[in-house]
Amino acid sequence: MNLREKLTTIQTELKAPKGQYNNYGKYKYRSCEDILEALKPHLKENKCSLRIQDDIAQVGERYYIKATATLMDNESDETIGNTAYAREAFDKKGMDDSQITGTASSYARKYCLNGLFLIDDTKDADTDEYQKATNGGAEKITDIQLKSLRMTIEKNEDVTEKGILDYFGIKKLEEMTVENLRTFTEMINGGKK
Repeated sequence: MNLREKLTTIQTELKAPKGQYNNYGKYKYRSCEDILEALKPHLKENKCSLRIQDDIAQVGERYYIKATATLMDNESDETIGNTAYAREAFDKKGMDDSQITGTASSYARKYCLNGLFLIDDTKDADTDEYQKATNGGAEKITDIQLKSLRMTIEKNEDVTEKGILDYFGIKKLEEMTVENLRTFTEMINGGKK
């Protein structure tokens, strides 16, 4: 098998259980570590290795952690990679600077792995985002934000309205939450070099 075929096999067979529980939000979730533990046997079986690397990128006055996951075929020189970004918070109560960076790194790595191995947290019924959206507790975007979103779609040939609707599991753009819009904006900004 070539690396694409191996990746397809891993994507279809990987089951990454949600081994963590958020007491405050009362929901289960999977961490980067949960994904890596579930992934290890599939890497061995398919004769692949995984490398995850973090870099720091400055956009304006904000710093982002750029995580890159590279799947490598141990039988050839083929590689396939994916990148995700997470922004460091200005400050987080009870955390020192290194912990803030570590949190951003974990988040970026998790979503980098989610993208590479087709793991979708946004549509899981027990995620915080899903609960807020289905319970009506999530703040919807404003008309101005909706207009700006539509302009972004028109200007960016890689983005379609259908793709956004499918990704967030909504039927129309007016259902976008502020959190959905924040995630979308980070994805779009993260893709620019």
